[in-house]
Amino acid sequence: MTDEINSLRICNKCRGRKKENLIYKISSYFQWLHNLRPAIVVSLILLCGSILFPSPTLPLPPPDLAQSSSQPALDLLNQGLQAIQAGRVQDAIALFRKATQLDPRLAAAHYNLGLALRQTGKLQPAADAFYQATQADPKFAPAFANLGGALLEGNNLQLANDYLQRAIELDSKLGFAHYNLGLLREQQRDWQRAIASFKKAMQYSPNAPEPAYHLGIVYLQRGKIDQAKDAFRQALRVNPKYPEAHYNLGSIWFQQGKLPEALESFRKSASSNSNYANAYYGAGLVFMQLRQYAEAAQVFQYAKDLYNAQGNPQWGRNAQQLLQQAQNLNYQPR
Repeated sequence: MTDEINSLRICNKCRGRKKENLIYKISSYFQWLHNLRPAIVVSLILLCGSILFPSPTLPLPPPDLAQSSSQPALDLLNQGLQAIQAGRVQDAIALFRKATQLDPRLAAAHYNLGLALRQTGKLQPAADAFYQATQADPKFAPAFANLGGALLEGNNLQLANDYLQRAIELDSKLGFAHYNLGLLREQQRDWQRAIASFKKAMQYSPNAPEPAYHLGIVYLQRGKIDQAKDAFRQALRVNPKYPEAHYNLGSIWFQQGKLPEALESFRKSASSNSNYANAYYGAGLVFMQLRQYAEAAQVFQYAKDLYNAQGNPQWGRNAQQLLQQAQNLNYQPR
């Protein structure tokens, strides 16, 4: 058992790091970025209407679980769920931990502990909690899927693949397991299998925009621009305020020389998330092409400030260089 648990360790170089970015070159000075983010807490809220995650009515576990678990542990589990609903994540973690101590067989307590820990950025403890949930209930597919997602985020790709495959064996229609597997294959540049996984995630989780978005990313990597646009539009049909999807549509329009369409997409991206620096950067490039240098300088300034505030100094320097160019051009006679 100790060896198996040790194999779950998250790469120390990866712990706490920012998500890796894939880069797609639009021009010599224009790149877009997107995050690989395994579907753990957020996607489970969207995709898994399980009693193991807080719901408006906070239902009790099913009868077979209730019969095999101690009532005090169940009470603590439900108190933890109520704390999550109230936004008291640390209180919830303490309650879930007490529940697991009272009844180590209560998979729901381990599982929700993992979700709460992941919400606070504690990746390794979250993986450990999901693992304990799989030990308490070896047929609990969402626990395997979230364990795989945590390991993927920690760059333990082989073990992540094993647990995600196990989740799908247990529940072939578990959308966020297919999604996480798609992210893994995307990271491995296994494009065809990534496409297949994202399409299954879209089939089984039609209300989640992330699978369609990442399908678009893979199509871009394959040079299939029309399919990429369709995928981004599908993501936006599910969530019209998806800033990365608007941004990548803008990137395509920019590459194709359709500047008004590109600018509109970048504006929608910034409107969806006013702190999304790439949207301002992209808009600045459009304004440069349109020779609207004052407007370009304004949005490059926004982009530079956001990049620097968000700990991205390289892109802050890129924005600063373009800001200087825009200011110089704005003062030249035309």
